[in-house]
Amino acid sequence: MNGPWEWAASIGTVLAASMIAFDMGRRATAWGFVLFCIVSAMWIWIGYTEDAMPLAAMNGVLLLINAWGVWQYWFHPKNQPES
Repeated sequence: MNGPWEWAASIGTVLAASMIAFDMGRRATAWGFVLFCIVSAMWIWIGYTEDAMPLAAMNGVLLLINAWGVWQYWFHPKNQPES
């Protein structure tokens, strides 16, 4: 497991974690969660194709957690501008 998909997913994971950890504002954090969702999906695919089911299962759970983060930062009613 050392191909271009793995490298792209690894770099994307580090970037997403950095976007959230540096706390550069709500918009950057929301995009960090979106990137986490994308790379989690990549890791799931990599796990299935490389017969690494623990990796796929872990990222399935992380995908759900990060999708919740996207919901919280972009779509939750408490974060919508008042009309």
